[in-house]
Amino acid sequence: MSKTANRSIARTSPKSFWIALFGLLTATGPVIAEEGFLETITRNQFLAPTTLDNGDGNPYAVLVAPVSVGDIEKDDVLVDNFNNISNLQGTGTTIIRYRPGTKETKQFAKVSQQLKECPGGVGLTTAMTMLKTGWIIVGSLPSKDGTTRTKGDGCLLVFDAKGNHVATWAGPNINGPWGNMATIDKGDKATLFISMAGFGVPSFDVIDPQTGYPVIVNKATVLRLELNIPNGKPPVIEKETVIASGFSQRADISNFLFGPTGLALAPDDTLYVTDGLDNEITAIEHASTRTDSAGKGRLITKDGLLAWPLAMLRTEAGHLIVANGKNGQFVEVDPKEGKQLYGYWANANQAQSPPGNGNLFGIAWGPDRKSIYFVADDINALWTATP
Repeated sequence: MSKTANRSIARTSPKSFWIALFGLLTATGPVIAEEGFLETITRNQFLAPTTLDNGDGNPYAVLVAPVSVGDIEKDDVLVDNFNNISNLQGTGTTIIRYRPGTKETKQFAKVSQQLKECPGGVGLTTAMTMLKTGWIIVGSLPSKDGTTRTKGDGCLLVFDAKGNHVATWAGPNINGPWGNMATIDKGDKATLFISMAGFGVPSFDVIDPQTGYPVIVNKATVLRLELNIPNGKPPVIEKETVIASGFSQRADISNFLFGPTGLALAPDDTLYVTDGLDNEITAIEHASTRTDSAGKGRLITKDGLLAWPLAMLRTEAGHLIVANGKNGQFVEVDPKEGKQLYGYWANANQAQSPPGNGNLFGIAWGPDRKSIYFVADDINALWTATP
């Protein structure tokens, strides 16, 4: 589908159409149209390809730089790739940089797929953040053949602001860093929240006879890392705490694996988590201070407009914006009321069924917080959804 066609489809999706199409019940009541952020979005705009000379594809993480440092200017957009030129999942090794002011796209960082310090090698995921001090931390969930048959435990990679790989974090609590990170950044200290979706995931061909799908393993976690950031030196981990556990995860031939992906931290210290397989959003209380696991936490909403919810953002009004993996929609949720408010087609490519199926993953706020950057895996590109 052409870029123009994709934009025109999104423009012809008014609120009345969605109310009629999705007049169904969620776990907490009917889908209700209330004023929210997604009602302000009217169009999608293609910005740049995310595949460069080495051929990496399948863009996952989207990050907007909070500061200018090194080779990065404030508001630059960083995107990493999960696949290599052979389209094997868990083998992407590059981060690209898009500069909105000049519309320039270039490679920012690249590491060896066979990096010895990272168990299993490198396959960059949606777990990526940039600290005020300029350090960039990104997750790796690697594979040798593009499937979980050869999945490694992976690691977290640290880059400086010039794209140099400077440190690797691995260990028993780190297995498949997967979802978008939530971050508390105080300059010389930082706290990261990262979902881990690799524990005990077998090969995709280990089938549950009752469902006909790969077996589900309820071992995914959310890990809190407390960092110390010495002046001029890379951050170091001071403390690790598993604050949530028991989330569903399983292998998939088309999607590599499913596991908890979206993380969004509210000012009241509640961490919201998307669980794609169980098709729900849950809340972890006292996320930055708790000393134990809350399990899966408190259910916020389930099913309804959600369709494999992946990456997640929090609006200034306290709503949650979720990217669906099973169709090309963003979904807005009021977590206080447990209500799903609105669905918007960010990617309506009708080559997939449902439209946009498998095309969305990472999302990030534009600098004005009136727009959303997102990646379109169907054409390996960075887009924005704007008023």
